[in-house]
Amino acid sequence: MTIKIKISKKPVEYRKAIKLLENNVSKMSVNNDIPELIWVLKHNNTFTGGTSYKENDVLDKSLEVIKTNRGGKITFHGSGQLIFYFVINLNNRKKDIRWFIKLIEKTIIETLKEFKIKSFSDKKNIGIWIKQKNKKKKVGAIGLKIKKWIAFHGFSLNLNVNLNNYKKIKPCGLNSSKITNLSEIKNVKFDNLRDKLIANFINNLKN
Repeated sequence: MTIKIKISKKPVEYRKAIKLLENNVSKMSVNNDIPELIWVLKHNNTFTGGTSYKENDVLDKSLEVIKTNRGGKITFHGSGQLIFYFVINLNNRKKDIRWFIKLIEKTIIETLKEFKIKSFSDKKNIGIWIKQKNKKKKVGAIGLKIKKWIAFHGFSLNLNVNLNNYKKIKPCGLNSSKITNLSEIKNVKFDNLRDKLIANFINNLKN
């Protein structure tokens, strides 16, 4: 199965990004030979609400929240964040949503381990977590949509985000104090994080 890799260095407007993903899903749903997609990018400051989003998750009522079809509640995207989108055809792999979520979690956890950062998943709160001063904090958010067994949207990792943006919302239904940056855990360069995530994700898809 061919996987197309797309890297965008300039910020991509959220609606345009999702439209591109959805166009790929539409093409793939009628043609099984359409290549899958991995797209690593960044967004300018954007607040998005998933299918479980509720208006009381917004603390700053002046915010514009873009409603989207991914699972989950409200979250923030912006500078200092790595965003990893994909369009993966589970028809050709494994029709198992839990398996795929675990694969994503495994990819992130394995990759962060290469940077000597210990992270873990949580059955109750989907995403990637770390321990910071003996407190459990979230560094990675995962949000998916499955359509005709084609998985799209993806995950984000906070490298060096302005955490004040999270104070305007209840991120994923959590208190904003539960959110942190990888840069606050480990003072290392994350220059090759993108490439390692891509390589590990592809490798895990093969297994």
